[in-house]
Amino acid sequence: MKKWVLFSCLLLATAIEAQREKAEAYVAAYKELAIAEMMRSGVPATITLAQGILESQSGESDLAKTSNNHFGIKCKTEWTGPKTYHDDDEKGECFRVYPTVADSYRDHSDFLKNRPYYTELFKLDPADYEAWAKGLKKAGYATSSTYPQQLLKVINDYNLQQYSLEALARQKNGTLTAANTNMTGMVSQPATPQITKNTVFPQGIFTINHSKVIYAGSGTSLLALASQYDIPLAKLLDFNELPETDILSNDRLIFIEKKLKKGANDFHLVADGETLYEISQMEGVRLESILEYNNLQKNSLVSAGDKVYLRALHALSAGSASVSQ
Repeated sequence: MKKWVLFSCLLLATAIEAQREKAEAYVAAYKELAIAEMMRSGVPATITLAQGILESQSGESDLAKTSNNHFGIKCKTEWTGPKTYHDDDEKGECFRVYPTVADSYRDHSDFLKNRPYYTELFKLDPADYEAWAKGLKKAGYATSSTYPQQLLKVINDYNLQQYSLEALARQKNGTLTAANTNMTGMVSQPATPQITKNTVFPQGIFTINHSKVIYAGSGTSLLALASQYDIPLAKLLDFNELPETDILSNDRLIFIEKKLKKGANDFHLVADGETLYEISQMEGVRLESILEYNNLQKNSLVSAGDKVYLRALHALSAGSASVSQ
């Protein structure tokens, strides 16, 4: 009897350790994606990761493996994408199917951000994960009466709060204030955090200024990317305002659809070493539009601390960017 109890305890300990290893691997794989989504949408990275672990069984559920659906989001009436059917609260319920895990993370953020049931959540302190966990249950995200407790256990077991704090720190570093602009007078805060060369980008497709983009490493073939995303190479080059080339010589953002003519922010505060082309990619704004707004030429140089305008109205009212010709 004692041997059986000892064996059972050993099996249980092994199973718990295996579960922990899977969860830790999940966090390692998707923490940057959760941080990026918090900076984009306001959904705490802590909550996103906890829900991902819980809903997808650390990425091991059938729904996650076959449909890239990591949050158990059902089709709802507005969903027009691919669908799959699984037994959940009822038999054969409709669930969303995503091309990539990154698409699932983005849709999870948008699902919470855009549905009226969850409006109250965004009035909460983004660092108050306990309030968010209880708020999700109150808003009807899950039917389980212990859903908040389950989320809180996952958060505490894997120290997930650090990732919301990391996102908040990155946002703070990207906030424009009169103290760090080297300009007199107050400046307006951008509508979204400024992306810089040091920004960590998620894997797969994400968006900058409502345009789809990927982060490609040096040595990547643009011809292969064009084929992968079913885009003519000439169009891919045009989307990114690149000369005829194939192999990337350095890591860079590559847009897979045309950038917009105006930015999400009023202006971009130039960091040391940034070029106008890099700014156009980081802000998702066509280079030709940036040149027009700031009365600049393609070979114009910019210096750290300069304001490069991303919208025509502000450029006209404030004058052209203070840059070197």
